[in-house]
Amino acid sequence: MSAVKSFIDYKAKTGMQCGSYFIDLPPLKEGEQYRFHFDATKCIGCHCCEVACNEQNNNPSDIKWRRVGEMEGGEFPNTLLLFLSMSCNHCIDPACLKGCPTNAYEKMDNGIVFHHDDVCIGCQYCTWNCPYDVPVFHEERHIVTKCHMCYDRIENGQTPACVQACPEGAIEIEAVNVKEWVERDMKKEGNAPNLVDVEITKATTRYTLPKDMPKNLKPMDSELVKPAHKELPLVFMTVLTQISLIGFIALFLGDLAGSFTSLPKPDFSMAFTIFLLSAIGLPLSALHLGRPILAISAMKNVKTSWLSREALALGVFTALMGIVSLMYYFEVDGFLRFLVEFVGIVVGVYGIYAQSMIYRVPAKPTWNRITTTYRFFSTGYIATAILAFIALLKGYGNVSDILLSFSILLGSLQIYLFFESQRFYENNEDYVVKRAKKLLEDNFGIFYKFRKISLPLGAVVFPLFAIVSINAGSDMLGYVFIVLSILTAFLSELVGRMLFYSTALKTGLPGNFFAGSQRG
Repeated sequence: MSAVKSFIDYKAKTGMQCGSYFIDLPPLKEGEQYRFHFDATKCIGCHCCEVACNEQNNNPSDIKWRRVGEMEGGEFPNTLLLFLSMSCNHCIDPACLKGCPTNAYEKMDNGIVFHHDDVCIGCQYCTWNCPYDVPVFHEERHIVTKCHMCYDRIENGQTPACVQACPEGAIEIEAVNVKEWVERDMKKEGNAPNLVDVEITKATTRYTLPKDMPKNLKPMDSELVKPAHKELPLVFMTVLTQISLIGFIALFLGDLAGSFTSLPKPDFSMAFTIFLLSAIGLPLSALHLGRPILAISAMKNVKTSWLSREALALGVFTALMGIVSLMYYFEVDGFLRFLVEFVGIVVGVYGIYAQSMIYRVPAKPTWNRITTTYRFFSTGYIATAILAFIALLKGYGNVSDILLSFSILLGSLQIYLFFESQRFYENNEDYVVKRAKKLLEDNFGIFYKFRKISLPLGAVVFPLFAIVSINAGSDMLGYVFIVLSILTAFLSELVGRMLFYSTALKTGLPGNFFAGSQRG
């Protein structure tokens, strides 16, 4: 008997799926779905599953729907080299599906989480949401792609590429009762070393792990830290829209104060300047997309996606600011303007809140904090400095003083949040946070130091000098310090936001140093 015939007979007797072109899966019963089973006691780390997946789906080498991670631990002579092979976990509560603004994801009847490439706009929000780092941005196609469990092969009774290619039979497809998995087996068989808690998305992959594993298993890529993408269009978009909101609130308060006090009311130049910030900033977000021409479809999933909610709310907010600017231009005063301004503020506040919630995801530990929301709102201190400059130009020194005082107040909050984040990095032992801290201090050390110095100068020192100068009778010196405040603070916030994106490492497959979904 030949070796090939012997292997085929062995597989036929044991029911192994590996090496077989066909797969014998029983029809799904009610409440069941397909899932992967990975047996780490069999995996030898050959990466055949990765290669087979890429060949089957015609993906370039840097796009990996299935990946192999490596970990090591223990003490000699009781050491362990552990491999994990992982693709999409076809979760019961998929974060990619809930977050996608265009409804590009579908949870099929058989449990497979399928991505519809034709409606994807390449926003990559799913790559931020997935705590397993599964969806991958495809540079050539300008969209996100992911594992679909070779659903077309399964439907025709054929074996998925990764399952067929594994020489050890470490990967299998099986049916699982969803209710039983969640209530009984998930915590016991759904977790693996250095992966996020299975509870986050209720992943369905079942792991068979070696017995008596060492507790100190360390990912093999722990010293390899690669910055995330700088996302420059989003840097400018978020900063400008946040400044615009606080400026609009100041505009409304000034309008209100001018109606009941002797203070002068805001005018068209102030309203238009604040409107312009958002009108310029908001469209910049389209440059972040892989397919910017389809940007309008980002509003489709307001039911579950914070990105859709942000796009819709900030779009309405910007439109309302435009209407208010026209009201100032045509001198439409009174209740109607107050009403439009108030509605604009409510919508704008929700828009920036939604904007912050985009980033508060478990997959990004440095983002997933309530202080992210606070920081997004306090960034707007720059707006009051801009309005103070315009007020001083018009000879309203007292209004300029008030606005600069508000600027210092909000700026002080931003300074507090910055130093609070420093304490967060210092006192956090989370694996991802520690790597992010290394990036911040080593790769971006110069930018980080600039942020430490420029933030207090732009937020407090220069505005304070401007107030003193104006009240000392030197408006010219006041102009100088306000301009210094605006420029320094704006540059500081841009640098701070760039660091926010560049150092936002995420959870995913440990030891996966051959590939990653983040753009470099």
